[in-house]
Amino acid sequence: MLAKLRQVQCLPVQAAAAAIFAGTVATGVQVLLWLLSATPVFETLLRDARLTAAIIMGQRVLAGDPVWRGDVMLIATLIHFGVSFVCAAIALPIARELGRRSALLAGAGYGLAIYAVNLYGFTEVFPWFTVARGWVTIAAHLAFGVSLVVACRWFDPPREAVKDLSDPRTRRGPGIAG
Repeated sequence: MLAKLRQVQCLPVQAAAAAIFAGTVATGVQVLLWLLSATPVFETLLRDARLTAAIIMGQRVLAGDPVWRGDVMLIATLIHFGVSFVCAAIALPIARELGRRSALLAGAGYGLAIYAVNLYGFTEVFPWFTVARGWVTIAAHLAFGVSLVVACRWFDPPREAVKDLSDPRTRRGPGIAG
């Protein structure tokens, strides 16, 4: 029972680390694909930040030309990392149980599911996201899903370590030698 509790206590840290890793990889893939497809990177990044920030800030941030705004970038970043954290918390227990190949396939499927929910489901409430649909966004979500399960498995403590923590015979306290 204690082992399960300790695994749950590790979940927020592991989920945060996996979310940051996967979000960074996905952003890198997206920027690379924008560059390779001759998409204006900075303008598209600012557009996507405005699309995301509009969830909280309202549609007024969508008006006008895309310009750098610190408040928009901050809100968009917080939203993305928050959503990534929730996605990682959901994926973590599943990634732990799957084999390597199965986890990678599940991660790809998870990335596609996140794409579908974000760019088709959420557009019922936030219709301005339809402009972000496309192969680059699909690829970025695939990269997110795969790198997320890789990170979940990478940041997962070995079962033996968690088991040792729950066994009172193997616990070492301060000042106890050996």
